[in-house]
Amino acid sequence: MTQEPDAPTRLEWNQSDGVVHVRLVRPARKNPLTFEVYAELRDRFRALAYEPSAKVVVLSGAGDNFCSGGDVHDIIGPLVAMDMVGLMNFTRMTGDLVKAMRACPQPIIAAVDGVCAGAGAILAMASDLRIATPEAKTAFLFNRVGLAGCDMGACAILPRIIGQGRAAELLYFGRNMTAEEGERWGFFNRLVARDALMAEAEAMAKRIASGPTFANGMTKNQLNQEWNMSVDQAIEAEAQAQAICMRTKDFERAYRAFVDKRQPVFEGD
Repeated sequence: MTQEPDAPTRLEWNQSDGVVHVRLVRPARKNPLTFEVYAELRDRFRALAYEPSAKVVVLSGAGDNFCSGGDVHDIIGPLVAMDMVGLMNFTRMTGDLVKAMRACPQPIIAAVDGVCAGAGAILAMASDLRIATPEAKTAFLFNRVGLAGCDMGACAILPRIIGQGRAAELLYFGRNMTAEEGERWGFFNRLVARDALMAEAEAMAKRIASGPTFANGMTKNQLNQEWNMSVDQAIEAEAQAQAICMRTKDFERAYRAFVDKRQPVFEGD
């Protein structure tokens, strides 16, 4: 079904064989975010913690673009007229979306094409894996609209992905990071042709979905938690996490499969 150009952005959520597909849909405006979409994304990602059938998420945008960020008319205009209480409520709500993405146990794969700007770039940044087309243009453009680059966790997360100096360049200048730069700097895991983007994302998702779900969730948790730990604390945390995983049935299934010289079939428990 074709979305009318003046219709607000909507979200499509579909799940099949453990893969949750989330798509931003308003291609005529490059899939911008609205207050309602921010809140729905936050609430949906939070709810995924209680969805054992969901094993991995693929996040994408309709048409040839990922997401152009906050909608100029639906978000930027109203923000100019808000008082400080309203502004704090908004910025905390957008930050809560990133927290929800990082806290949900399912790995998130961002499939990025075309424009990936502002809060759209944050959505890609907050994902666990990112693949893109050569046409992808990623910009943390907050300073170009008179705002600081420290938005939705950018100053904490982006340097961990691409390094402090490169993150500073993008956040101070607000310039486009080309797809080639993104791959070379480690922001994108790989580049694929536009007509192969969703197939590649699906293949990655199915590989994750076929793996040990509980253990994958534990990996994501430790990747997040160990940012704030010393090496000694991290080693102890991983010892505890791995011991817990060794009590899962999937661990025993992998052992039995190895003994029988066959591929394990994981069931997530």
